[in-house]
Formats: sequence, structure tokens, C-alpha cells
Amino acid sequence: TRFMVKGRTRNSQLAAYFFSTTRSHPRSFVGSPGEGRAVIRMAAMDPTLPLVKNLLLLDSEGKRIAVKYYTPEWSTVASQASFEKALWNKTSRTNARAEAEIIMFDNVVVVYKYIGDLMFYVTGNQDENELILYNVLQAFYESVTILLRQQVEKKTVLENLDLVLLAIDEIVDGGIILETEPAVIASRVTMRGADGEQAPVPITEQTFSKALASAKEHLARSLLK
Repeated sequence: TRFMVKGRTRNSQLAAYFFSTTRSHPRSFVGSPGEGRAVIRMAAMDPTLPLVKNLLLLDSEGKRIAVKYYTPEWSTVASQASFEKALWNKTSRTNARAEAEIIMFDNVVVVYKYIGDLMFYVTGNQDENELILYNVLQAFYESVTILLRQQVEKKTVLENLDLVLLAIDEIVDGGIILETEPAVIASRVTMRGADGEQAPVPITEQTFSKALASAKEHLARSLLK
């Protein structure tokens, strides 16, 4: 898998070098009041744990379609809207269709890609592993592509917004990366849609150890294939 990093091309096989820094991911109440505290506790337990700050799906005019924020920098709708507009202004004239691109913006790393009239973004800390963020981005747009049967456009996304939001929750929960295999994500979303959405499980200290134990398997499969 190739993508552009500040004008340079990287290969995802390089992720093997970084694998020793990766860990994993429990479920939480996405958007719950204690979510930021849970992420902070997870990071304190393992400082090398890769974290995602937000996932954004915007239209070609920079208007939000589906977004999830996991850290407290953007605690209000107004601050989120301001960030989204500024980010869109920064990236809207770049060519990120053939390959994803990465930039430093407002003290965070942003990996992004355009598909049709949609703009997919994944944001992480400025020192976050860019290859891990790219794998999250790839999982984001490829799982949506599978779920929408290759019809990745604003109209189709709005008609199937529940599937897109479920896909986001399968990829990242509370800032913690859960899964990066698009086919697995799409399959889980389909099952959840058929059975009715399952109630989210709050993060507890017990789930931390389970999350850390399972992450290596998920990220190894996606980063080293």
C-alpha cells in the first residue's frame, strides 16, 4: 500500500519496523462524558498505545457528513466546526485522490483521501505513527466502499448513514483502534444492522488488559500483510 507523506512515497511494509510500538483496543461509550478520561487512562497505562483523535467524513464543500471526536481538544460543536472548516480550507486544493496524503495541521497529524465528492480524514497526535493512522484511514474508506457497494458519494452515504456510523464505531472506539481490516469491519456492521445495534460496553479496568492483549493480533494482521 502506497501513500504520499509530505511529497514522499512510503510503503506499508515499513510498518513492520514500528510494530513493537503497537497495542490495542476496548469498546467504550463513544461520545460519553467519561470518554476523554478513559483515553487518558489507557495512554497512561501504555504510552506507546496508538490513539486516534478524530475521524471525519466531509463533503466537497467542507460540510460534515459523519464525524467522531475522541479527545477533549474540540469539546464543543463550535470548536469542531471551526476545526473542520479550517482543515477543509487547508486540504481542499490538494490532490489526494490517487493516493492518501498526510500533513501537520494545528499541532496534529492528519491523513486524508478524497473519494468522489467525499473527504475522509483521520487525525492523531503529532508524534503518532503515520503508518498506523494510514491503516485506520484505509479501513475507514474501504469498509464504507464495501458497505455502499462501490457507490461512495454523498447521496448514498446520507441514505446509509447508520452503516457509516457503525463502521466508524467498529474501527475506533474512544480513540482506541479496534479493527483495520475492511472486510471484517463491513461484516460486523452488517451483522449489527441485521440483529439491531448491540449496547456499547463501558470501558473498565478489566477491559484494558483484554484490549492490550488483543491489539497486537489486529494490527499485525493489517500492518504486516
